[in-house]
Amino acid sequence: MLRAPRPTVTLLGRRVTGDPRVCGLNVRAKDAIGQYGERVAVRHLLQAGWTVLDRNWRCPEGELDIVATDGAVLMICEVKTRSTDVFGDPCQAVNWRKARRIRQLAACWLAANEDCWADVRFDVISVLRQPSGAALVRHLEDAF
Repeated sequence: MLRAPRPTVTLLGRRVTGDPRVCGLNVRAKDAIGQYGERVAVRHLLQAGWTVLDRNWRCPEGELDIVATDGAVLMICEVKTRSTDVFGDPCQAVNWRKARRIRQLAACWLAANEDCWADVRFDVISVLRQPSGAALVRHLEDAF
């Protein structure tokens, strides 16, 4: 039985093949963009003096991208990455539904971890990959 060739996308200098999805990207390509953005965001936070406690923390309700602290504040960080700004700033993808979901996941994370945190905040980091290959990072503190 012959199968149709699977579409291939060149992403971050690598050829990625998989099933086509929204906007012509395949699942692997979207995952690669997300992983790239999270690596850039972690590097940004570490350079700013934050300690990353968890990355891609999962529970049955979903996933938190980054949980970090500066010693006094616990930060729950959502990372949004795009390879183009055609659809607007990546931060615009965090709507009230997504914010509510992240708050629920943060409650799960806090319940699963013994430490007490008096101050918890919710940040969004947007990563926009420039045509030059550089990343434009925007950190919105207390985003919601």
